[in-house]
Amino acid sequence: QVQLVEAGGGLVQAGGSLRLSCAASGRTFSSYKMGWFRQAPGKEREFVAAILWSIGTTYYADSAKGRFTISRDNAKNTVYLQMNSLNPEDTAVYYCAADPRAYGVKYASLYDYWGQGTQVTVSS
Repeated sequence: QVQLVEAGGGLVQAGGSLRLSCAASGRTFSSYKMGWFRQAPGKEREFVAAILWSIGTTYYADSAKGRFTISRDNAKNTVYLQMNSLNPEDTAVYYCAADPRAYGVKYASLYDYWGQGTQVTVSS
């Protein structure tokens, strides 16, 4: 059974940084895509970043480019999202997702497994 456990959310001032982590277990994730999505109150869940675990190719939403970095640690079976230069528009619940299909990285409907989410709040 796949389990994804996020951590690292919290309250930060505008301009600050946070690093989210997603500990994955229950499968061998070497062929998976791993994604980060977020959902703000009253808004749809949106893509933030993704990585193909096997080759490390990364993908970013325009809003994340230049500020966020997704990475993975093979030894720890963990995916990270380093978020810098945060602004209040980044406030949302952030979700980690995993899927064995190496395509459709930006589409939530193409991820089978989800974590419980972690709250990120950026104050102005």
